[in-house]
Amino acid sequence: MKRLGFIHDMMDVKILILFVAARSSYPMTVQELYELCYQDECLSYFDVCTAVPEMVASGHLKILEDERYEITEKGRNDGALTEDSIAFTVKQRAENAVARFNRQLRRSSYVKTQIIPREQGDHSVVMALDDEAGNLMTLELMAPDQRQAVRLSKLFEQKAEVIYNLIMTELLEEEDELSD
Repeated sequence: MKRLGFIHDMMDVKILILFVAARSSYPMTVQELYELCYQDECLSYFDVCTAVPEMVASGHLKILEDERYEITEKGRNDGALTEDSIAFTVKQRAENAVARFNRQLRRSSYVKTQIIPREQGDHSVVMALDDEAGNLMTLELMAPDQRQAVRLSKLFEQKAEVIYNLIMTELLEEEDELSD
């Protein structure tokens, strides 16, 4: 029976990994590589786990100290020569997955939270929102216990931009009313 899909052998797996790695703005773990490459039912996690060390040995990928991988110049050049062999639909889905991955990591580098236990048994939650130019907002709230501090931290990570916009709108509306 003929195998359907783009992935037919280890070379196809490696070509897809190079395609994904070339478009990622950040180093990736093997799991992240697999998730971004899984655009074809014929790809398995074990294929990626086999291909990645071989690609490090061949100089197409390099491993960083935190077990993340990034493409090398050799990998980028060889990937550019072979990416035309990737099925169009697989290529499109992989590009979209990498774009989402890049957006998520870029956003997470701008939103930071820290929980600091205080002597009274409560916690300070320090939340910051940055952009390319620097810090936009730093907010510190007190939480009565660690559970609520963790909840505040996670919710801020999800809604940082909304909170920033609400504060700016509220403050600037007040200013507009005063100048009328």
